Amino acid sequence: MAFPNVTDIVATTIENRSGEIADNVTLNNALLSWIKKSGNTREFSGGSLIFEEISFAANGNAGWYSGYDLLPVAAQDVLSAAQFNICQAACPVTISGLERLKNMGKQQIIDLMESRLKVAESSMANLIAAGVYSDGTGAGGKQVVGLNAMVPVTPTTGVYGGIDRAVWSVWRSQSTTLGAAASPTTIQLAMDAMWAGLVRGRNQPNLIVADNFMWTQYIQSLQLIQRFAGTDSGNLGFPSVKFMGADVVLDGGLGGFATAKTMYFLDTEFIHWRPHGQRNMKALDPSRRYAVNQDAEISILAWAGNLTSSGPQFQGRLISP
Repeated sequence: MAFPNVTDIVATTIENRSGEIADNVTLNNALLSWIKKSGNTREFSGGSLIFEEISFAANGNAGWYSGYDLLPVAAQDVLSAAQFNICQAACPVTISGLERLKNMGKQQIIDLMESRLKVAESSMANLIAAGVYSDGTGAGGKQVVGLNAMVPVTPTTGVYGGIDRAVWSVWRSQSTTLGAAASPTTIQLAMDAMWAGLVRGRNQPNLIVADNFMWTQYIQSLQLIQRFAGTDSGNLGFPSVKFMGADVVLDGGLGGFATAKTMYFLDTEFIHWRPHGQRNMKALDPSRRYAVNQDAEISILAWAGNLTSSGPQFQGRLISP
């Protein structure tokens, strides 16, 4: 028996798999995988901006006292919020009237739409994975604000999250460009220095993301000593080794999006993936759409949100010329 409404199949397939698609998209990128594992994926429900609360100063009332000393109780303005735009991405999934006629059996249509949806899923995954490394200026400023904005080459200038780095030193990440190309004999010394500049008490990088070149230099520097694989990111499907307890992860490979000749030293406690609860890889309403002048039916897989940070000062960037 022919299935009566192919559009229901399209929309239902997307809705039924929305959570799975969202998971697969985050697992396509080492940073997003780590954020998901750390519990820093937080949906938001509305508003014109995405806010991240930040602590920009210590409470000046903290101090020593003895016996009946008076304690200071002056109000302290120590909290603010970074502001991030809501970015949107979409991938239409289309089936023509002719394809519908050729696939009239229910199972045939399901197979066709599953195949098309897998392509849409991988397309969205790659689109977002590229966005995670961007500076947010792509597609006319509509792209996700990624690591190149959060941890820029020059961290003393520019506005990030609505906060001017030139004014607020507490909002500046770390960036070091080596004097000569990284090599197996120099990479660990450079990593030591970057690491030391990012540690504050218990806050320290827990993820180091590398492109092919930087990954290779680090791996070759370990050839004469025993290497220990990072089981956490290994379980997430990304090759990794350890440095000072953090996973050093290859997020390059064939056709990867990692920034060339760059290592990002990241404390993911201060990095957040913020999708909208109604647009986290779900079908746009109305789910049944028809072309006005074509024999075609469309469902649109959509996402909205941004990559945010509440502490760029805990993030670093090591660059090889």
